[in-house]
Amino acid sequence: MLFGKLMMQKPNILVMDEPTNHLDMESIESLNMALEMYQGTLIFVSHDREFVSSLATRVLEITPQRVVDFSGNYEDYLRSKGIDG
Repeated sequence: MLFGKLMMQKPNILVMDEPTNHLDMESIESLNMALEMYQGTLIFVSHDREFVSSLATRVLEITPQRVVDFSGNYEDYLRSKGIDG
């Protein structure tokens, strides 16, 4: 019901699950450029670190024990965890 209501309101949001899977490099670059120009909210799950680094401004780390909400880019998130990007 809530999803139907959201569709009628035409929200400015894109939800993507592994958007770079099965794309060649040229297609990934085109997708990345298009998403950089997108003025709405992006919510995505990706294992493509380069893609995440180029677009993410907030990171949610979801584990069985907790959810960590990190405000910042992916490199800052990795540094906060003591991981070299």
